[in-house]
Amino acid sequence: MITILLFAHLQEQFGTEKITVHETELTVGELKERLKAEYNWNDGQRVMVAINEEYAMDEDIIKTGDTVALIPPVSGG
Repeated sequence: MITILLFAHLQEQFGTEKITVHETELTVGELKERLKAEYNWNDGQRVMVAINEEYAMDEDIIKTGDTVALIPPVSGG
């Protein structure tokens, strides 16, 4: 099981603070594609992804027990 934490406007888009995925292993890119297919989510290229509190790239592997954070871009001044 993989836990995905959602922040800021992503919580509104998905309607929840976290999602659970029952996979043993997948890449960040595969996760984004799955979320796109299941939730009609199209912001995958704009968010930062962290696996267990370390920033990750699309080719990085997520394993069972990992916590993934989807962090949208932040603006401010």
